[in-house]
Amino acid sequence: MPTVTISLPESLKTFLEEQLATKGYGNVSEYFRSLLRQAQEREEDARLEALLVEGLSTGGKDFPLTRQFWKDLKAEAMDLARKHRDRKKSS
Repeated sequence: MPTVTISLPESLKTFLEEQLATKGYGNVSEYFRSLLRQAQEREEDARLEALLVEGLSTGGKDFPLTRQFWKDLKAEAMDLARKHRDRKKSS
């Protein structure tokens, strides 16, 4: 794996050491990989949200926005989230 070197002020180094001690990370690399995965997930979520908003704003005339539509959409989203969560657990 490639190596990345970063410089931190003392306050962030202290914070990092506290995180390692209290959150169960084995080393600094594990902690930063975790942070990067979280940032990556947030980016993916934001991209999906933007696509959903775009789809709703441009395609809303194609389907009725009824209570049943929202109920079905929520059920489908929950199913997708569950599958995503299961995939993350197995990786």
